[in-house]
Amino acid sequence: MKRHLSALPRTALAVLGLALATGAIVSPARADLWDKRTILKVNQPIQITDTVLQPGQYVLRLLDSQSDRNIVQIFNRDQTHIINTVLAIPTERLQPAGRTEFTFWETPPGTYHALRTWYYPGDNYGQEFPYPKHLQQIAMAVAPAPAPPPAVEKPVATNPAPAPPQPEQPPAEVAQNTAPAQNAQQETPAHSQPMQPAELPKTGSLYPVLGLFGALLICLAGLLRLRRRA
Repeated sequence: MKRHLSALPRTALAVLGLALATGAIVSPARADLWDKRTILKVNQPIQITDTVLQPGQYVLRLLDSQSDRNIVQIFNRDQTHIINTVLAIPTERLQPAGRTEFTFWETPPGTYHALRTWYYPGDNYGQEFPYPKHLQQIAMAVAPAPAPPPAVEKPVATNPAPAPPQPEQPPAEVAQNTAPAQNAQQETPAHSQPMQPAELPKTGSLYPVLGLFGALLICLAGLLRLRRRA
């Protein structure tokens, strides 16, 4: 055997060694490309169909099957336990990406996010998970009722000081506006109709009036003369 190896050219030995080294390096990569092994890290609960995954790290990979390439197995972090096996639906995207890509279904408020698609890096085809039949409600932590505040005791004086004496005040007189109705009816006509004097007071003599009348006549006569001259 040593003679046969020594008889080979050095170039052939170099090529053989390179092939062995390449095979040793590529074998694990081919295994990952075949089963699409992907590490899934979640920081909040999610759903894959009807399986709920709590925050943590999980492993997704395809079942080793030649006939069906859409059976997804969900493992725990160490791949020592299969959590569930899901039958996915083949899906495609226009352009492949150089990293793993996940998308989620739009779920109602108050429910977990549901995983929709999973694309392996460099693939334009992937796995689509059906919409969950039963959406899980987000567990809401019930806060305890606040404790009532402690009762505060008011200090009580042991020897209270006597109150100063208050000066006596005379009783207040209360005016009463309850006059008899008959008196009101009797007083009202007396004030509403004033008394008229029986006779008018006598004035002075009539001479001033006669003088005023004569002055008016003189003024009229002067006006007539002026009008005739005009």
